[in-house]
Amino acid sequence: MKLAGLKSTENAHDESVWAATWVPATDNRPALLLTGSLDETVKLWRADELDLERTNTGHCLGVVSVAAHPSGVIAASASLDSFVRVFDVDTNASIATLEAPPSEVWQMQFDPKGTTLAVAGGGSASVKLWDTATWKLIASLSIPRPEGPKPSDKSNSKKFVLSVAWSPDGRRLACGSMDGTISVFDVARAKFMHHLEGHSMPVRSLVYSPIDARVLFSASDDTHVHMYDAEGKSLVGAMSGHTSWVLSVDVSPDGAAIATGSSDRTVRLWDLSMRAAVQTMSNHTDQVWGVSFRPVGCNGNRGGRLASVSDDKSISLYGYS
Repeated sequence: MKLAGLKSTENAHDESVWAATWVPATDNRPALLLTGSLDETVKLWRADELDLERTNTGHCLGVVSVAAHPSGVIAASASLDSFVRVFDVDTNASIATLEAPPSEVWQMQFDPKGTTLAVAGGGSASVKLWDTATWKLIASLSIPRPEGPKPSDKSNSKKFVLSVAWSPDGRRLACGSMDGTISVFDVARAKFMHHLEGHSMPVRSLVYSPIDARVLFSASDDTHVHMYDAEGKSLVGAMSGHTSWVLSVDVSPDGAAIATGSSDRTVRLWDLSMRAAVQTMSNHTDQVWGVSFRPVGCNGNRGGRLASVSDDKSISLYGYS
């Protein structure tokens, strides 16, 4: 497996680009790359040429996260202004505005069926679930503190929730916290199941394997990438190679590889059968906040694609084979 650089767009945004995801193809158009930046905008890009399709405004502070609905019709952007904006991908018409207290909107992801949007609740130490039919808040999953000798005031801030990931069957939701713990929930029962341990610093990104609903990958500031059996609560593998914080992780559609972005300015490709990095890409000149594989089955696809975004304001696109 390997990555081949296809295109880089410098100054894709006016400020750091913190978020990227692919909007699935619809009957009328191919998949688009969706990026969010501290310049307060969200942009949509056509793949392979990275031609700008549209710039969406509507936030008054930087955009920290973007998410695409599995239908490819709607998407959401979360900003430091404490709002999540849900919009029509093709027209940019606003569909809903979800409000949250300051510092309580971080990463978010639609579930595989598209019925629920999960939002990492930051300082609320919870994950918020929004119904995508009514855009009403349907649940708030609170993260229990690990049992300790005595809870201190400080331990509360440690449960700051940064990242979320749905299992491919939609039955489990994992979230990563500032203190390095990962919490797993049974979504149907809105019940906390257990913590996954092993990281010593913030877990900024999580993704489940598309081919095994038990396998969860995590990226942490401790420079490691972990592979867990999220049901059996066990650490299956720890992969090292980055020399600084690992800010983002995504898994290839075939489940055979993961890609990571780091503040060491590199993108790495990891072969899961070897549990080792097989390639390092050094396109970026500043920390890499997001990596995202294009989903398969998008019409007009010419092979696999990976995108990365960075504090250097650029987007890079790679072929994956």
